[in-house]
Amino acid sequence: MSEEEDFEIVRKSLQGDAGAFETVIDKYQKMVLNLAYRIVNNYEDAKDVAQSVFVKAYENLPSFDPKYKFFSWLYRIGVNESLNFALKRKRQAMSDPGPIAAGEDPQASLANNELNLRIESALADLNPRQRALLTLSLDGFSYKDIGGFLGLPERKVKSQLFSARHKMKSALERDGVTAHGR
Repeated sequence: MSEEEDFEIVRKSLQGDAGAFETVIDKYQKMVLNLAYRIVNNYEDAKDVAQSVFVKAYENLPSFDPKYKFFSWLYRIGVNESLNFALKRKRQAMSDPGPIAAGEDPQASLANNELNLRIESALADLNPRQRALLTLSLDGFSYKDIGGFLGLPERKVKSQLFSARHKMKSALERDGVTAHGR
């Protein structure tokens, strides 16, 4: 489906054709679910977030500006919903490292869980925008694309991403994590 087809579906949806929006859901459901999963790190929660993204997108269709790509607008909603969910949720992983798999070295498992907890703690120190910047960067998006998703000029993306990386690195170093793991 092309960008023109996206615009046509948005137009039909705004004219009251509720079924037209199902085409958007079919096209972007996997992308939104994957994005949500990478941020919230739980499949069931990611499904809930993805559903919320499409509800919010449908409700806010009148605010969509067709001079921008629909994909970028929807992706921005996905990033924001995922980050909001992740920031509000108390993560059980912070207090319960989970069971150790059979045959797994318990000390290695504990060390890995400990490292993950430290990374989660460092991520929690970041504000939602910084977390989004890091997530989008790790997903391989260009500075220009990230700027489009977050409504920032490319030069701001570069400087804010640098600051987010520096803050993350400092938080990890304070917690005893080096570039090589520990």
